[in-house]
Amino acid sequence: MNSADFRRHAHDLVDWMADYLDGVEEFPVKAPVRPGEIAGRLAGSPPHAGEPMATILADFRSVILPGMTHWQHPSFFAYFQANSSRPSVLAEMLTATLGAQCMMWETSPAATELEGRMLEWLRQMIGLPEGFVGSIQDTASTATLCAILAARERASAHGVGMGVGVGVNETGMNDSGVLTAYCSVEAHSSVEKNVKIAGLGRANLRQISVGDDFGMLPADLDRAIEADLAKGCRPACVVATVGTTGVSGFDPLRAIGEVCRKHDVWLHVDAAWAGNALVLPEMRWMIDGVELADSFVFNPHKWLFTNFDCSAFYVRNPAEFVRVFDILPEYLKTRDGSSVTNYRDWGIQLGRRFRALKLWFVIRSYGVEGLQQLIRSHIEMAHSLAEDIEMAEDFELLRPPVLSLLCFRFRPQGADEQSLDEINERLLQTINDSGKLYVTHTRINGTYAIRFVVGQTSTEPRHVREAWTRIQDLARDLWPAGRSAPD
Repeated sequence: MNSADFRRHAHDLVDWMADYLDGVEEFPVKAPVRPGEIAGRLAGSPPHAGEPMATILADFRSVILPGMTHWQHPSFFAYFQANSSRPSVLAEMLTATLGAQCMMWETSPAATELEGRMLEWLRQMIGLPEGFVGSIQDTASTATLCAILAARERASAHGVGMGVGVGVNETGMNDSGVLTAYCSVEAHSSVEKNVKIAGLGRANLRQISVGDDFGMLPADLDRAIEADLAKGCRPACVVATVGTTGVSGFDPLRAIGEVCRKHDVWLHVDAAWAGNALVLPEMRWMIDGVELADSFVFNPHKWLFTNFDCSAFYVRNPAEFVRVFDILPEYLKTRDGSSVTNYRDWGIQLGRRFRALKLWFVIRSYGVEGLQQLIRSHIEMAHSLAEDIEMAEDFELLRPPVLSLLCFRFRPQGADEQSLDEINERLLQTINDSGKLYVTHTRINGTYAIRFVVGQTSTEPRHVREAWTRIQDLARDLWPAGRSAPD
């Protein structure tokens, strides 16, 4: 492809991108395809000769697009949104054009220094105390793995008497005994996965009970750590959650932090979704006690209108953290040495994308005030919906919104408790099959609940109102008034 062809196709694609974002509401939110349907329309082997870009783009529209779930649809209320924005998309175009591999300062000085400044901007924006220093990871799952690895090193180094930063990395797990980790029963599944990856073993993850507010019980955490110490285990890491995925529970950081300080255990705070709401000063109660944490993560790609992937990860003691990951083969040595930051030493990957550019574009385009306004509007929409649900005689609010996540179920008159899970599962499938909105489910104390999150960039109050009207209509079609038994 020559420059003229590139320019022509690029202009056509930008026009298509703008039209797509303007008209995404016309697509079904969830892809209406069956497993294997898209693969069945793809060639079984690669083309021998190159094909025209016009043909490739036509196939994108006819083959790929029908199989996409549209995460930027304003009626996407599932999971946590991977919301985007036009400024972020423009930055991603530049990032792709530059094609930089930003593993260290010398390979892209501007990328490194912009990343440092963007993490400082974000630290100020969310009220994280001075002294926390950040880097950009791909996801919160990766950041949490990094935190657990750092915690593993601290705990194992203390155990073998070699000093902080020298532990399992040098001697392996054989000399470290049993290392234990802790989280609440509501914590994200990535904690369990990362404990396995880090070599601690799933059997050594203690899942701590939560209270009525779905926050971890600090006294139970303290007892679990004491019990492990009595058995000769080495407590390594506690993962506290600010805004759990299922029901938006909030672990009490100050009380948990005091337990961690008492036992010299690494405290990592996972605020992947809810951390974005910290741009609102009135929400800073969520991180009371965060100064006791060793690491903290939140995802601008979840609710700060920045394209996936972009996870902001902070540590309180950078020197200790970097020692866990740094390694310097001859081919990576540069004359700048220790006088610059090399983010290759701040995590698992050597290769790094230029993620900071999209943050710069987004924050400058919206300003802090604009970001606050959007997030506040999402919270207000969720609270308004919760009020409507509470007023409906045949629906039950199971988890009121603290931020913009709420959980409810359809509870028609005449349905017995044993049937309600099945009824609501059928309702959820019907909702999603309609193509007009997309929601997911969770379980609250064993009860099947429909989970609804407001947070897509272009969502307006009318989308939430329309979603609620459709949910009611579909529910009452499944269970008409006066019905007394399930089919």
